[in-house]
Amino acid sequence: MTLPTIRPARSDEHDAIARAWMASWVSTGLSQASDSLLNDLRARLPREIAGGWTLFVADDRGSIAAMLALHLPSLLLDQLMVVPAYQGMSLGRQLLGFTRRQMPDEIWLKCVRENEKAWRWYEREGFVFEKEAPNPVTRFMMKHYRWTRTNRTSETKP
Repeated sequence: MTLPTIRPARSDEHDAIARAWMASWVSTGLSQASDSLLNDLRARLPREIAGGWTLFVADDRGSIAAMLALHLPSLLLDQLMVVPAYQGMSLGRQLLGFTRRQMPDEIWLKCVRENEKAWRWYEREGFVFEKEAPNPVTRFMMKHYRWTRTNRTSETKP
């Protein structure tokens, strides 16, 4: 099987990207699919892009297999969401490799503490736990991680 192609997202794909985002998030078991959640994600995409996101998709011959949102100025991997049908096929690893090419020296990310599958994967991929802090909007406790090319830790970024 050929892995999907990672490319910049187009504005006409926002609905499909929001659906992929919801499917991936729901697969964590931390939320249920709903029209309200989908509408929130649809509304969030243009706001986040205006706020600095660079948005990519994994395109499987016209189907959105994953979304990747990077905030390059702050070296933040903000969202890496793989549609359930594509999970377990190394697509996440492909997206992470792509991210490392965009931010080759340092990457920060936050992961919901209850999403153990995700944060354990990031730890296996060389990310180092820095701290926990609540998200003021969602109220989820977030685990903050950092990856550096040299895999050495230093002071926590503000």
